[in-house]
Amino acid sequence: MTMQITIELPEEIGQQLQQQWGNLSRKMLESLAVEAYRNGVLTEAQIQVLLNLPSRFVTEAFLKQSQAYLDYTEEDLEQDLQTLRHLLPE
Repeated sequence: MTMQITIELPEEIGQQLQQQWGNLSRKMLESLAVEAYRNGVLTEAQIQVLLNLPSRFVTEAFLKQSQAYLDYTEEDLEQDLQTLRHLLPE
């Protein structure tokens, strides 16, 4: 099941945006996805599905290009390193 959302723009503005960006529907969907990711509403995996991107790497590249970076702190890094130390044999 899908949800359809409609926006109304003055014709002149819609044409100007379409000249600049091409496919307005796709641009709006991408903008929504980026903003939702930045706000922690959607995950990277959900962005991949929403935008029908072929791989995690393409999704990461899209997010990087959109300057929507993963919120990954030094504390997160330290926790991941501790987990790896416990998992890897000495």
